Amino acid sequence: MNPFQECNRDDVKELMEEYIQTISSPIDSFLENHILNSKFYQIYAGSFMIGYFAIHNNEKMTQFYIRQSHLHLAQDTFKQVLECYFIRSLFVPTCDELFLGLALDQDFKIEKQAYFFQDSKQQRASESLYSGGEFRLAREEDVPGIIAISGDFFQQIEEMAEKEELFTFTKEDTLLGIGVCEHSKLLNGYASIGMFTNETYRRQGIGQTIIHHLKQWCYEHHMIPICGCWYYNTNSKKTLERAGMVTKTRLLNFVR
Repeated sequence: MNPFQECNRDDVKELMEEYIQTISSPIDSFLENHILNSKFYQIYAGSFMIGYFAIHNNEKMTQFYIRQSHLHLAQDTFKQVLECYFIRSLFVPTCDELFLGLALDQDFKIEKQAYFFQDSKQQRASESLYSGGEFRLAREEDVPGIIAISGDFFQQIEEMAEKEELFTFTKEDTLLGIGVCEHSKLLNGYASIGMFTNETYRRQGIGQTIIHHLKQWCYEHHMIPICGCWYYNTNSKKTLERAGMVTKTRLLNFVR
């Protein structure tokens, strides 16, 4: 029997729930979307399913998990998957100890992809926030204005507005910035938040203020806010940190 069988994500739902319990911190929507858009495969030992893995675009592994009872098979199985499926790269969050350790065993180049943030819940000085301005859920009529200042920064804007995941921050008739809050499909009770500031009004605390409002909105709706940014986006990192977000997790891109 072939130890690897392509399957639907629902076929490994129980294993994915087990996997989530093993990671030391949450993952943001960027990695989650890559996982959700991957092909999934079951791993068998004889007739018993012992784990699963996921591959994005037929070349990038986004998940690899084996049950505790069969961890002694993990290293050899991982190497076999890499060879059988011609894996060219891996997206590995540092909060996933098993995947990270197995990836480090291989001869890959490591690129720093992103920071993942959580809320420190430390109160920040209110005077550092932008004074004035209205923060609210985006409406259908806001979409053209959002596109006008953000270009293609956001994908599927109309759908996001319909799902109440898009926010505007305005002062009088000026759109100062946009907030986004994407409900996690893998992590129950979590939401990835982010912002975009109108280029004309940057360096005035608007981004920090939008993150502040998004965090409040999440807690009011019984969700835990998390977020991420590209590793080399220094300005976004500083904005998130000023808004009370802290990072201990990285997303690494292992490349052959």
